[in-house]
Amino acid sequence: MTQQKPDVTLDGWVEPRRLRRENFIYAIAQLVSKTLVLAELEVRKLRHDPSDLIIRSVQPALWLLVFGQVFTRTRAIPTGNLSYLDFMTPGILAQSVLFVAIFTGGMTLIWERDLGIVQKLLASPVPRAAMVLGKAVGCGVRCLPQILIIYGLALLLGVKINLNLLAFLQVLVIVLLGAGCFCVFSLIIGCLVKSREQFTGLGQLMTMPLFFASNAIYPLSLMPGWLHILSSINPLTYEVDALRGTMIANSSSLYGYGLDCTILLLTLIGLTMICGRLYPRVAM
Repeated sequence: MTQQKPDVTLDGWVEPRRLRRENFIYAIAQLVSKTLVLAELEVRKLRHDPSDLIIRSVQPALWLLVFGQVFTRTRAIPTGNLSYLDFMTPGILAQSVLFVAIFTGGMTLIWERDLGIVQKLLASPVPRAAMVLGKAVGCGVRCLPQILIIYGLALLLGVKINLNLLAFLQVLVIVLLGAGCFCVFSLIIGCLVKSREQFTGLGQLMTMPLFFASNAIYPLSLMPGWLHILSSINPLTYEVDALRGTMIANSSSLYGYGLDCTILLLTLIGLTMICGRLYPRVAM
Protein backbone atom coordinates (compact mmCIF):
# COMPACT_ATOMS: atom_id res chain seq x y z
CA MET A 1 0.00 0.00 0.00
CA THR A 2 1.20 3.51 -0.78
CA GLN A 3 0.87 6.19 1.84
CA GLN A 4 -1.32 9.07 0.72
CA LYS A 5 -0.03 12.59 1.03
CA PRO A 6 -1.99 14.84 3.42
CA ASP A 7 -4.36 17.34 1.84
CA VAL A 8 -3.11 20.12 4.13
CA THR A 9 0.52 21.15 4.07
CA LEU A 10 2.35 21.29 7.35
CA ASP A 11 3.83 24.79 6.78
CA GLY A 12 7.32 23.51 6.08
CA TRP A 13 7.72 21.49 9.30
CA VAL A 14 8.42 18.28 7.38
CA GLU A 15 10.38 19.99 4.60
CA PRO A 16 13.94 18.66 4.44
CA ARG A 17 16.53 20.99 5.86
CA ARG A 18 18.59 20.85 2.69
CA LEU A 19 15.65 22.06 0.62
CA ARG A 20 14.96 24.93 3.01
CA ARG A 21 18.62 25.91 2.90
CA GLU A 22 18.57 25.85 -0.89
CA ASN A 23 15.45 28.05 -0.91
CA PHE A 24 17.16 30.52 1.41
CA ILE A 25 20.26 30.66 -0.78
CA TYR A 26 18.07 31.10 -3.87
CA ALA A 27 16.18 33.95 -2.21
CA ILE A 28 19.44 35.71 -1.30
CA ALA A 29 20.75 35.23 -4.85
CA GLN A 30 17.55 36.71 -6.27
CA LEU A 31 17.76 39.66 -3.88
CA VAL A 32 21.36 40.35 -4.90
CA SER A 33 20.70 40.01 -8.63
CA LYS A 34 17.63 42.26 -8.59
CA THR A 35 19.48 44.80 -6.43
CA LEU A 36 22.32 44.96 -8.95
CA VAL A 37 19.88 45.37 -11.86
CA LEU A 38 18.15 48.30 -10.16
CA ALA A 39 21.54 49.77 -9.20
CA GLU A 40 22.57 49.63 -12.85
CA LEU A 41 19.48 51.64 -13.77
CA GLU A 42 20.48 54.29 -11.24
CA VAL A 43 24.05 54.45 -12.58
CA ARG A 44 22.78 54.87 -16.15
CA LYS A 45 21.06 58.09 -15.10
CA LEU A 46 24.47 59.47 -14.14
CA ARG A 47 25.88 58.54 -17.53
CA HIS A 48 23.16 60.57 -19.25
CA ASP A 49 23.83 63.62 -17.03
CA PRO A 50 27.50 63.67 -15.91
CA SER A 51 27.33 67.41 -15.20
CA ASP A 52 25.97 66.53 -11.75
CA LEU A 53 29.46 65.34 -10.77
CA ILE A 54 30.95 68.75 -11.52
CA ILE A 55 28.23 70.59 -9.63
CA ARG A 56 28.61 68.33 -6.58
CA SER A 57 32.37 68.95 -6.48
CA VAL A 58 32.03 72.73 -6.00
CA GLN A 59 30.92 72.62 -2.35
CA PRO A 60 33.75 70.39 -0.99
CA ALA A 61 36.25 72.42 -2.99
CA LEU A 62 35.07 75.62 -1.31
CA TRP A 63 35.27 74.03 2.14
CA LEU A 64 38.84 72.88 1.58
CA LEU A 65 40.07 76.01 -0.20
CA VAL A 66 38.40 78.61 2.03
CA PHE A 67 37.34 77.18 5.38
CA GLY A 68 40.25 74.78 5.70
CA GLN A 69 42.91 77.29 4.71
CA VAL A 70 41.62 79.97 7.08
CA PHE A 71 41.30 77.73 10.15
CA THR A 72 44.66 76.13 9.47
CA ARG A 73 46.26 79.57 9.76
CA THR A 74 44.34 80.61 12.86
CA ARG A 75 45.00 77.31 14.70
CA ALA A 76 41.83 77.92 16.70
CA ILE A 77 40.81 74.24 16.87
CA PRO A 78 43.21 71.79 18.56
CA THR A 79 43.66 68.67 16.40
CA GLY A 80 46.63 66.97 18.05
CA ASN A 81 49.50 66.00 15.78
CA LEU A 82 47.49 66.72 12.62
CA SER A 83 47.17 70.06 10.89
CA TYR A 84 43.60 71.30 10.74
CA LEU A 85 43.48 70.82 6.96
CA ASP A 86 44.55 67.19 7.37
CA PHE A 87 41.97 66.76 10.14
CA MET A 88 39.03 68.16 8.20
CA THR A 89 39.68 66.57 4.78
CA PRO A 90 38.01 63.23 5.68
CA GLY A 91 35.13 65.19 7.18
CA ILE A 92 34.65 67.10 3.93
CA LEU A 93 34.60 63.84 1.98
CA ALA A 94 31.95 62.51 4.39
CA GLN A 95 30.00 65.76 4.05
CA SER A 96 30.06 65.47 0.27
CA VAL A 97 28.77 61.90 0.47
CA LEU A 98 26.06 63.00 2.91
CA PHE A 99 24.77 65.78 0.66
CA VAL A 100 24.79 63.61 -2.48
CA ALA A 101 22.98 60.76 -0.68
CA ILE A 102 20.33 62.92 1.00
CA PHE A 103 19.38 64.88 -2.11
CA THR A 104 19.62 61.92 -4.49
CA GLY A 105 17.60 59.22 -2.73
CA GLY A 106 14.35 60.80 -1.62
CA MET A 107 14.16 63.40 -4.39
CA THR A 108 14.60 60.73 -7.06
CA LEU A 109 11.92 58.61 -5.41
CA ILE A 110 9.38 61.45 -5.47
CA TRP A 111 10.26 62.23 -9.09
CA GLU A 112 9.77 58.58 -10.09
CA ARG A 113 6.48 58.48 -8.19
CA ASP A 114 5.20 61.47 -10.18
CA LEU A 115 6.19 59.71 -13.43
CA GLY A 116 4.51 56.45 -12.40
CA ILE A 117 7.74 54.43 -12.32
CA VAL A 118 7.41 53.46 -8.66
CA GLN A 119 3.89 52.16 -9.17
CA LYS A 120 5.11 49.84 -11.95
CA LEU A 121 7.95 48.52 -9.79
CA LEU A 122 5.60 47.89 -6.87
CA ALA A 123 3.34 45.86 -9.17
CA SER A 124 6.29 43.64 -10.13
CA PRO A 125 7.58 40.66 -8.09
CA VAL A 126 10.76 42.54 -7.17
CA PRO A 127 11.37 42.45 -3.38
CA ARG A 128 10.93 45.79 -1.63
CA ALA A 129 14.37 45.40 -0.07
CA ALA A 130 15.90 45.10 -3.55
CA MET A 131 14.22 48.36 -4.59
CA VAL A 132 15.71 50.10 -1.57
CA LEU A 133 19.17 48.55 -1.81
CA GLY A 134 19.31 49.14 -5.56
CA LYS A 135 19.01 52.87 -5.00
CA ALA A 136 21.51 52.68 -2.12
CA VAL A 137 24.12 50.92 -4.26
CA GLY A 138 23.50 53.32 -7.14
CA CYS A 139 23.96 56.26 -4.78
CA GLY A 140 27.20 54.74 -3.52
CA VAL A 141 28.54 54.49 -7.06
CA ARG A 142 27.47 58.09 -7.65
CA CYS A 143 29.57 59.13 -4.64
CA LEU A 144 32.76 57.35 -5.74
CA PRO A 145 33.95 60.21 -8.02
CA GLN A 146 33.86 62.46 -4.96
CA ILE A 147 36.74 60.41 -3.57
CA LEU A 148 38.93 61.21 -6.57
CA ILE A 149 37.96 64.88 -6.44
CA ILE A 150 38.75 65.21 -2.71
CA TYR A 151 41.98 63.23 -3.09
CA GLY A 152 43.12 65.46 -5.94
CA LEU A 153 42.34 68.70 -4.11
CA ALA A 154 43.92 67.42 -0.91
CA LEU A 155 47.17 66.49 -2.66
CA LEU A 156 47.33 69.93 -4.29
CA LEU A 157 46.86 71.57 -0.89
CA GLY A 158 49.59 69.47 0.73
CA VAL A 159 47.38 67.19 2.82
CA LYS A 160 49.26 64.07 3.95
CA ILE A 161 47.12 61.52 2.16
CA ASN A 162 47.71 57.83 2.77
CA LEU A 163 48.30 56.49 -0.76
CA ASN A 164 48.46 52.84 0.31
CA LEU A 165 46.25 50.68 -1.93
CA LEU A 166 44.66 48.83 0.99
CA ALA A 167 43.81 52.13 2.69
CA PHE A 168 42.22 53.38 -0.54
CA LEU A 169 40.09 50.24 -0.78
CA GLN A 170 39.01 50.76 2.83
CA VAL A 171 37.97 54.31 1.94
CA LEU A 172 35.87 52.92 -0.94
CA VAL A 173 34.10 50.51 1.41
CA ILE A 174 33.31 53.13 4.04
CA VAL A 175 32.05 55.60 1.41
CA LEU A 176 29.72 52.95 -0.03
CA LEU A 177 28.38 52.11 3.43
CA GLY A 178 27.94 55.76 4.39
CA ALA A 179 26.24 56.62 1.12
CA GLY A 180 23.92 53.63 1.51
CA CYS A 181 22.91 54.62 5.05
CA PHE A 182 22.06 58.20 4.22
CA CYS A 183 20.43 57.33 0.90
CA VAL A 184 18.05 54.90 2.62
CA PHE A 185 17.40 57.47 5.35
CA SER A 186 16.52 59.92 2.59
CA LEU A 187 14.24 57.31 0.97
CA ILE A 188 12.37 56.93 4.28
CA ILE A 189 11.69 60.66 4.31
CA GLY A 190 10.67 60.46 0.64
CA CYS A 191 8.12 57.76 1.54
CA LEU A 192 6.52 60.04 4.13
CA VAL A 193 6.33 63.41 2.37
CA LYS A 194 3.98 64.26 -0.46
CA SER A 195 5.89 66.80 -2.56
CA ARG A 196 9.37 67.75 -3.70
CA GLU A 197 9.07 71.09 -1.94
CA GLN A 198 8.47 69.39 1.41
CA PHE A 199 11.42 67.08 0.83
CA THR A 200 13.74 69.95 -0.09
CA GLY A 201 12.93 71.72 3.18
CA LEU A 202 13.36 68.55 5.22
CA GLY A 203 16.57 67.68 3.37
CA GLN A 204 18.14 71.00 4.29
CA LEU A 205 16.87 70.55 7.84
CA MET A 206 18.49 67.08 8.09
CA THR A 207 21.89 67.66 6.54
CA MET A 208 23.19 70.48 8.71
CA PRO A 209 22.40 68.89 12.12
CA LEU A 210 23.90 65.59 10.92
CA PHE A 211 27.04 67.40 9.76
CA PHE A 212 27.59 69.63 12.77
CA ALA A 213 26.64 66.90 15.29
CA SER A 214 29.63 64.84 14.13
CA ASN A 215 33.41 64.98 14.30
CA ALA A 216 33.74 66.20 10.72
CA ILE A 217 35.21 69.66 11.39
CA TYR A 218 36.06 69.57 15.13
CA PRO A 219 37.08 66.87 17.61
CA LEU A 220 34.57 65.16 19.87
CA SER A 221 36.49 66.47 22.90
CA LEU A 222 35.36 70.03 22.14
CA MET A 223 31.66 69.16 22.18
CA PRO A 224 29.39 69.84 25.17
CA GLY A 225 27.91 66.78 26.84
CA TRP A 226 24.54 66.84 25.09
CA LEU A 227 26.14 67.21 21.65
CA HIS A 228 28.59 64.42 22.43
CA ILE A 229 25.61 62.13 23.10
CA LEU A 230 24.00 63.09 19.79
CA SER A 231 27.25 62.49 17.93
CA SER A 232 27.50 58.98 19.40
CA ILE A 233 24.23 57.98 17.65
CA ASN A 234 25.06 59.85 14.43
CA PRO A 235 26.25 57.46 11.67
CA LEU A 236 28.29 60.28 10.13
CA THR A 237 30.55 60.27 13.20
CA TYR A 238 31.61 56.68 12.54
CA GLU A 239 32.01 57.31 8.82
CA VAL A 240 34.32 60.26 9.49
CA ASP A 241 36.24 58.31 12.12
CA ALA A 242 36.91 55.44 9.70
CA LEU A 243 37.89 57.83 6.90
CA ARG A 244 40.25 59.76 9.16
CA GLY A 245 42.00 56.59 10.28
CA THR A 246 42.53 55.25 6.75
CA MET A 247 42.69 58.32 4.51
CA ILE A 248 45.26 60.42 6.40
CA ALA A 249 48.84 59.29 6.97
CA ASN A 250 49.99 59.07 10.61
CA SER A 251 46.38 59.23 11.79
CA SER A 252 44.35 56.71 13.74
CA SER A 253 40.71 55.81 14.24
CA LEU A 254 39.10 56.54 17.60
CA TYR A 255 36.70 53.58 17.55
CA GLY A 256 38.52 51.26 15.15
CA TYR A 257 37.79 50.62 11.48
CA GLY A 258 36.03 47.32 12.17
CA LEU A 259 33.60 48.82 14.69
CA ASP A 260 32.90 51.79 12.42
CA CYS A 261 32.04 49.49 9.51
CA THR A 262 29.90 47.26 11.73
CA ILE A 263 27.85 50.19 13.03
CA LEU A 264 27.29 51.55 9.53
CA LEU A 265 26.35 48.09 8.21
CA LEU A 266 23.86 47.48 11.02
CA THR A 267 22.42 50.96 10.49
CA LEU A 268 22.01 50.23 6.77
CA ILE A 269 20.24 46.92 7.49
CA GLY A 270 17.90 48.49 10.03
CA LEU A 271 17.02 51.43 7.80
CA THR A 272 16.46 49.09 4.83
CA MET A 273 13.96 47.04 6.83
CA ILE A 274 12.08 50.20 7.82
CA CYS A 275 12.13 51.61 4.30
CA GLY A 276 10.97 48.29 2.80
CA ARG A 277 7.88 48.47 5.00
CA LEU A 278 7.21 52.09 4.09
CA TYR A 279 7.91 51.77 0.35
CA PRO A 280 4.32 50.91 -0.69
CA ARG A 281 3.20 54.23 0.85
CA VAL A 282 4.83 56.03 -2.09
CA ALA A 283 2.12 54.83 -4.47
CA MET A 284 -0.72 55.97 -2.20
